[in-house]
Amino acid sequence: MSAQHACSTADLAPEEALRVDLSAADGATVEVAVVRDADGRWHAISDVCSHGAVSLSDGEVEGCYVECWLHGSQFDLRTGEPTALPAIRPVPVYPITVDGERVLVDVDSPIGS
Repeated sequence: MSAQHACSTADLAPEEALRVDLSAADGATVEVAVVRDADGRWHAISDVCSHGAVSLSDGEVEGCYVECWLHGSQFDLRTGEPTALPAIRPVPVYPITVDGERVLVDVDSPIGS
């Protein structure tokens, strides 16, 4: 499977996040947080916090980071690496492409894996 339509560019302002469920090639559902950072750049990371297993898209987006609303873990949107405890494991980051008004995400090719 290749990149899938996740949302439209009009769906998110800078420093906003949106949860989308996408289908992997093996049929599994992948929970993705599509995020616009403070500079308007687009990111796609796992929507599941590696510490508390809650939705990252419900957290605060500041600059190029998203903070988990439950325990305050913070993740770099570019790498998925945690930058604040209690999380110590990264979350997957997915390739994202903006094609006109369509935001496309490829959940079958996580970056860095």
